[in-house]
This record gives sequence, structure tokens and C-alpha cells, in this order.
Amino acid sequence: MTDTLSPLGTPWRTFEDLVVGETRVSPTRTVTEAEIVEFARAHDPQWFHTDPEAARASVFGQVVASGIHVLAIWRQMDHAINGDIDFVCGVGWDRLRLKRAVRADALIAGADFQKQLRLPPKLFVAGTRFGSWILRRTGGHAHMQLRGAKPFAHSRILTAAQ
Repeated sequence: MTDTLSPLGTPWRTFEDLVVGETRVSPTRTVTEAEIVEFARAHDPQWFHTDPEAARASVFGQVVASGIHVLAIWRQMDHAINGDIDFVCGVGWDRLRLKRAVRADALIAGADFQKQLRLPPKLFVAGTRFGSWILRRTGGHAHMQLRGAKPFAHSRILTAAQ
């Protein structure tokens, strides 16, 4: 960390600033058909992601975002929610469920719930357990559910350990 403010324009938060039970929700975002098709053509070129006309004959009845696209969207939303945490993060996922297709023009938001904080015996590594969701803003149905651990080390602990 070299700047006094995070990319969110707020002061950096450290491990000690995180609170069990804290829930954060990202701004909403509309996933367009053009975005779905463009991403799929580059990264997951299955016909029901890339061809709107052919996708009408699929079980979805239209193009839907690929799972990889949904995870990329989640990552952007996670940064919008947690971009003020001073950590070096390697996300470990215990369980991932893509529960519903993300369809064109879906209005979605990301949510993150802090379940557990722990400082294991290693001085410079701390960890959190979290739950994350991508939610459809109308009706609140989960498109994606992710539970796991975020092991991280923030700069103050790293500095003290070095």
C-alpha cells in the first residue's frame, strides 16, 4: 500500500477493521446481450452464449452469460465492495454454485457477508471466511453463490514480520 486512500477513495481497512456479520452490497449492474456475446466470443464460444438467434432454441430461450463471465462480473463487484481492504488476496473457494442463468438485460448486484475472521499461528497470514452472491435486483434470487475463504496478509502484519 503506497497511497493513503484506497481505489474506492476511502481510507484503507485492515484485518482488524473487518467485522463478523458485516454485509456489503455493490451497485447494481445490467448485463447486456451485446456484453454476453462479446465476452463469449472471446472466452467461451458456445452457441447459446454467442448466437442470439440459435440460442432461442436452447433450454434458456435466449443467450445467457457463461459461468466464466459470471465469475468475472463477480470479481468486478467484489472489488467495488472490498476494494478498500489492504490485503494480498488469494481467494480459495470451498463451494461454488451457479444456480440460475444470468440472462440478457438482467439487473444484478453483488453481496458479500463476512462470516469469520481468524489469525492462524503464522504471524503474517490472516484469513476470513465469507459468503458472496450475485443477486437479481428484482426478486432477490441468487444467480451465483460462493462460499469460501480469503487468506490474506495486510501490510502492517507483513511489515512487522519482515
